[in-house]
Amino acid sequence: MTAADENPLAAGLEREPIPPTTLVIFGVTGDLARRKLLPAIYNLAHEGSLPDRFNLIGVARGSRIESFEKLAGDSIAEFSRTEPDSGVLQALLEQIRFVRGSFDDPAAYEQLARELAEADERLGEAANRLFYLSTSPQAFPVIVSALGKAGLDRNEGAEVRVVIEKPFGFDLESAQQLNRDVLGTFDESQVYRIDHYLGKETVQNMLAFRFANGMFEPVWNRNYVDSVQIVAAEEVGVGTRASYYEHSGALRDLIQNHMLQLVALLCMEPPGSFGAESVRDEKVKVLEAIAAPTIEQVPEIAARAQYGAGVIGGEEVPGYLEEEGVAPDSTTETYAALKLEVDNWRWAGVPIYLRTGKRLPRKLTEIAVALKPAPHMTLQGDAGSDPEPNRLVMTIQPDEGVSLSLAAKVPGAGMRIRPVNMEFRYGTSFLSESPEAYERLILDAMRGDATLFTRKDEVEASWAICDPILKAWSETPGPLASYPAGSAGPDAADVPLLAATEWRHL
Repeated sequence: MTAADENPLAAGLEREPIPPTTLVIFGVTGDLARRKLLPAIYNLAHEGSLPDRFNLIGVARGSRIESFEKLAGDSIAEFSRTEPDSGVLQALLEQIRFVRGSFDDPAAYEQLARELAEADERLGEAANRLFYLSTSPQAFPVIVSALGKAGLDRNEGAEVRVVIEKPFGFDLESAQQLNRDVLGTFDESQVYRIDHYLGKETVQNMLAFRFANGMFEPVWNRNYVDSVQIVAAEEVGVGTRASYYEHSGALRDLIQNHMLQLVALLCMEPPGSFGAESVRDEKVKVLEAIAAPTIEQVPEIAARAQYGAGVIGGEEVPGYLEEEGVAPDSTTETYAALKLEVDNWRWAGVPIYLRTGKRLPRKLTEIAVALKPAPHMTLQGDAGSDPEPNRLVMTIQPDEGVSLSLAAKVPGAGMRIRPVNMEFRYGTSFLSESPEAYERLILDAMRGDATLFTRKDEVEASWAICDPILKAWSETPGPLASYPAGSAGPDAADVPLLAATEWRHL
């Protein structure tokens, strides 16, 4: 009996078989691999989604690692979304190998080549190879070049692919250079630039929501949509990531990649098919239709701030400038807000507001599409005002789902109107927990499906939007506007962009 027979809601969720694969994770002892990648691989094994013939090789300096098998087991036990099954875990751990060495050491790649050859021999055929670069960005071109020099960019009779984590570049120029470095060894068809937001169920559901429901697509345009707000709020501060965050900031960390990808999916035209290139072609058109601001326009469409000391969850927390590893005169933004427009026929004139920040009241990522109000208001809202316009909200985290606000009559003799919500939640509708984004994306990379990965021109188009803002901010002396930790962000008086914007409550 299949899953679809047991649960009709599982129909269509079955996956195609994946060819024999050897997955190589560079930086396997790092935080991302321990918290996300190794647990994701375990959960895929637990659900029977990994290929029948599968090998895992970890590569890291690992000078302090006595047993990689123990490190992997401990990471899975601590961070897996499901309770590890001892049998499944042991079977997975028996398949892994560890290569110790620095990323620029030719001897490490000689050992890796031997491990890959032995893996093919155990499988009885040339297996597909997937190189996952879970390292600092500085190591990306080093590893790619070394793989090419060692002849590991090809495997006769099988596919070879490379997955590259964000950030892909520091600005437009560095992203273009990194593309040249990577494409000097690999073909574009072999390169999978990963953005884990695209692996989240609600993000993918935007496409199903728009293109599988005839009632919504007719109003998905400037004639009916009043504005769009996309928020990615975090409760946490920079924590132990100050060394990274000081060179990144909120704009590079979230807006340039995650949030502009959400804009592209929200605003793209229906693709001719749901193949990788068709979908990515339409996303690029959206990004290229967003006019990059001039330096002079930046103060009108972009705002930034830093969190100060405050209270989160009843506990006092320091301000950004007091965090360990942060320069006392730092002008790195922990809050960024932008107003963008997609200058094409469908979206011209519709403001799209993006905001992200650390030390905000709660963790929340959502997209709120506000429709234009009814043309003639004969009814009053609950407080004697005009009824609120309909609003469609897609929540990406923490509780994945979609809600639609409607105007309804309040019970009683009078004709009073108030908003009510119709809601859909993944957990209750599908009677299961949504898989981690990395689980979906690792599977897609092994399968060779690049739909949810970004292409060279997508990356460069998103940097072209952000570059003038970064340049303008770099030329503006500090100190930055501040906001208390635990608040909803800076005061409107401090940031002109906010004065004309009625933000949704966090």
